[in-house]
Amino acid sequence: MDLQSYATRDALAEALALSVAGILAGGIAERGTATLVVSGGSTPKLFFKKLSQCDIDWKNVTVMLVDERIVPPDNDRANAKLIAEFLLQDNAAAAHFLPYVTDGCDAAECAEKSEQQLAPSLEHIDVTILGMGTDGHTASFFPGGNHLEEALDMQGSRQVLSMLAEGAGEPRLTLTMPVVQSSRFLALHIEGQEKADVLKRALGLKDPLQMPIACVVKKAPEPVKVFWAP
Repeated sequence: MDLQSYATRDALAEALALSVAGILAGGIAERGTATLVVSGGSTPKLFFKKLSQCDIDWKNVTVMLVDERIVPPDNDRANAKLIAEFLLQDNAAAAHFLPYVTDGCDAAECAEKSEQQLAPSLEHIDVTILGMGTDGHTASFFPGGNHLEEALDMQGSRQVLSMLAEGAGEPRLTLTMPVVQSSRFLALHIEGQEKADVLKRALGLKDPLQMPIACVVKKAPEPVKVFWAP
C-alpha cells in the first residue's frame, strides 16, 4: 500500500479533495464525464465539504456509493442522506447522484434492481474512496457476511450484492470487489491511531476473510493509496 500521512485531519481532507478533484477533471477532459464512488460514515464528512467546494464541471460528474443500508433514502442511517447533506452542496450540488434501490423489495431483489440501475455508470470509474470499520470491514465486506466470498471473488460476474452480517446492523447493498478494483484511483481514507492499528493487524492475518480490508489491499493491481491522519 502507499501510505500518505498528514499532521491533521483538515490537511488530509484538503489533500484528498484536491487529488480527487484533479482526477475527476481529467476524466471529464478525456470522456466528457467522470464517476466518483464514495463511502459513508462520519470520517469523510470534512473531505466531502472540501471536495464540494472544488471548482470542476460538477454537472458532468456522477456520484455513487460504495455501499448502502437497505433503509428508506431519508432515513438518518442512509448513506444517501449523508451524501446529500455533506457532498452534494456548494459547487457539487450540480452533480448527478445515482442511488441504490432500497425501497419496496427484499435484499436480493434490491441488489438486482440496484445493479441494473448502476451498471451503465460502473463501466468507467474514475475515483473510489473506501472507508474501514474497526472490525476490518470495508464497503459492506463484513466478516462473516452471508455473501462475503462471492463479493470478494475477482472472477465474479455480479456488480452489486446484498450482505447480511452480525456486525452490519441493517441488511446492506455493496459493490463487489471487481467493481471496486476497476477504479482508476482507489484510496482508503482512515483517521486515528485505532484505525491504523486495525489496518496493520488485518494485513498480518493468515486468513484475510477475518478482516476483509486485507483482501482489498492484497488483491489490488496497484498499491492502494491510504490517506491517514491522527
